[in-house]
Amino acid sequence: MNKDEKIIQSKLGLLELAKQLGNVSQACKVLGYSRDSFYRFKELYASGGELALREISRSKPIKANRVSPEIEKAVVNFAIDKPAYGQMRVSNELKKSGLFVSPGGVRSIWLRHDLETFKKRLKALETKSAQEGLVLTEDQLKALERAREEKQAHGEIETYHPGYLGSQDTYYVGYIKGVGKIYQQTFVDTYSKVAFAQLFDRKNALVASHLLNSKVIPFFDENQVKLMNILTDRGTEYCGTKEHHEYQLYLNIEDIGHNKTKARSPQTNGICERFHRTIQEEFYSTAFRKAVYESIEQLQTDLDHWLDEYNLNRTHQGKYCFGKTPMRTFLDSKHLAQVKMLPQKIN
Repeated sequence: MNKDEKIIQSKLGLLELAKQLGNVSQACKVLGYSRDSFYRFKELYASGGELALREISRSKPIKANRVSPEIEKAVVNFAIDKPAYGQMRVSNELKKSGLFVSPGGVRSIWLRHDLETFKKRLKALETKSAQEGLVLTEDQLKALERAREEKQAHGEIETYHPGYLGSQDTYYVGYIKGVGKIYQQTFVDTYSKVAFAQLFDRKNALVASHLLNSKVIPFFDENQVKLMNILTDRGTEYCGTKEHHEYQLYLNIEDIGHNKTKARSPQTNGICERFHRTIQEEFYSTAFRKAVYESIEQLQTDLDHWLDEYNLNRTHQGKYCFGKTPMRTFLDSKHLAQVKMLPQKIN
């Protein structure tokens, strides 16, 4: 029995129960219907039979009831200009300008434009500001500051353009007979999601810096973008005495700021963790079933092919990607890094 048939049987049951009991009120009370519903069902059944009792879908919008394009545009613009305002306040503010729309109408417009939450309106503001170089108003700055404080309280990261903050982590790939343990050094640009990965038979400060020196820094130099900061966990391959620790020494030579994840807050390096889940599901879980690897170099070759696909062809739904590939996001937004004068290190 499908959904429509269940609905019809329920309504027929109400009509039949009322007939058996001889009491409409009692039948409605037993089955949870109102008297108005009973008489409506009775009239529909009398005029059209069982088919007339099907549920009428309300999913299709009635476009004639929509507000004018002028009001819709004003509501959307208000969401960008003052993202912290709720639907009631927006309705009241627009009335001052002679534009009449109910709080419910404001929310309906927001839903159509994916602006129904404060977080979504902030995202729209940030995107428009970055793409059009807007001068932010005091209300907009306050809203962004409020969001920034909330993110910091929950351990979330802030990134403003490609190269502003990279995320690096170590991933244990597994053990291959005849090869031994294999570790992956991972780097992800937190803005564009462009990723690099290199395999090693150990994890220490030297191999951590080797990934940066051989792949990451040459890429940023080639694109004339400076890598300003790197976020890592507190593992020994990343943290140690600056005077004797290879990774710390390399960061100092390249003038790269080093940020560490907060204690007991793994979500602060969640970008790498999410990438590790993707690479496990989309590459390693199938690669080891398709081939028998006899060396790290052989596995690295296939990994490089997958990374090319990930960076160049695989669309990404990250905060700044909007369905574009990581490389396209990087190329489209690298001008932000080249023209904005931002601090060289973050605290």
